Amino acid sequence: MFDFEFIRNNFELIKRSAELKGESVDVDKFTLLDLKRRDLVKRRDAIRAEQKQISLKVAELKKSGQGDKAEDLIKQSRQLSESESQLTVEITGVETELYTLISWMPNIPDPSVPLKTVTTIKEHGTPIAFEFTPKTSDELCESLDMVDFKRSTKVVGSNFPCYKGLGARLERALINFMLDLHIKQGYTEILPSYLVNPKSMFHTGQLPKLEEDMYFIGKDNLFLNPTAEVPVINLFQEEVLDAKDFPIKYVGYTACFRREAGSYGKMTKGLRRLHQFNKVELIKFVHPDSSYQELEILLEEAEEVLKLLGLTYRVILLPVNDMSFASAKTYDIELWAPASKEWLEVSSCSNCEGFQARRAKIRFRDKGEMKAVHILNGSGVATPRLFITLIEQYQTADGGIVIPEVLRPYMGGIDKIAGSNK
Repeated sequence: MFDFEFIRNNFELIKRSAELKGESVDVDKFTLLDLKRRDLVKRRDAIRAEQKQISLKVAELKKSGQGDKAEDLIKQSRQLSESESQLTVEITGVETELYTLISWMPNIPDPSVPLKTVTTIKEHGTPIAFEFTPKTSDELCESLDMVDFKRSTKVVGSNFPCYKGLGARLERALINFMLDLHIKQGYTEILPSYLVNPKSMFHTGQLPKLEEDMYFIGKDNLFLNPTAEVPVINLFQEEVLDAKDFPIKYVGYTACFRREAGSYGKMTKGLRRLHQFNKVELIKFVHPDSSYQELEILLEEAEEVLKLLGLTYRVILLPVNDMSFASAKTYDIELWAPASKEWLEVSSCSNCEGFQARRAKIRFRDKGEMKAVHILNGSGVATPRLFITLIEQYQTADGGIVIPEVLRPYMGGIDKIAGSNK
């Protein structure tokens, strides 16, 4: 979110950024409302100044024993108070309209972000060449009885997974492995709530734009958590942080809930896109001067998960039209699923600069001046597509799956899930 002064001085930049992100921003309406607000505030300030002068005169009259001569002034002051109250109501109404307009203004992209072209930044690993016909993750999950979608559908509906047996244990192993790794990287672990209030969703940019994609519990006025980014960032809402503590690094695991899973055609098959999924999230609160350096470090910290698992991946820089509402710059990490022969996104690493901090009023003092903290977030990583890629890459000719060495301590020493091929 931007303050009034910034918007006044950057109309064209905000309008252009919104257009590139597919948003419609009515800057002309903002200008009219802003002028109206400033006029109303000026009139109210003039009334308050007049009231102050009247109060001084009344006090002087009473002090000199001429209180009876103050009646007309007191009556005038009451009339002014009524006018002030009416102006305050009008100002509140105009400000509500202004804040509604501002809430739909997306973050401005960093100049290094391409307009429309996806750019591959780096690639790691070489796609495996099988000496047998590999099974897809869907086939492996079914043959090894690791994920039961059919029975889960009876319980809740489509696109909600039910991990089972060694599939459940592998999912849990991935989560614990990632948490332990990021703790070693200097992150403090947070186990946040699975529910968040509307104010918190607004602060991080999910509301108002993405409200239809979220699960809402009307009775309690709460949302199911779409990502740990929301509760973790909001731990610091309306606080002043100490710059000496930067970077503040938190890692949090949550189940994540999103409605949009049903709108992507074939991508909804199996574990590719779910209404409920697990994710380990990395959050950084940093000084504005170092936020882009910290973004590169964050990306490397997320990549380390995939390197240790021995997986093939690439990093792409998203263009403006693919970035989220709140992001100024985003890298996506995509894994290569060798049997399905597709690139699957497992992480987005973003610098939101001060956009979310201004909404949540997360600030710090810099040489006596209050400034917005820069906030970074990154998946470290989401598990469903990681699960897909891992079991496809580590499958064996007999239909089993070799457990990567770094995961074996989390699997009770199991080094292979036995195959079901005859």
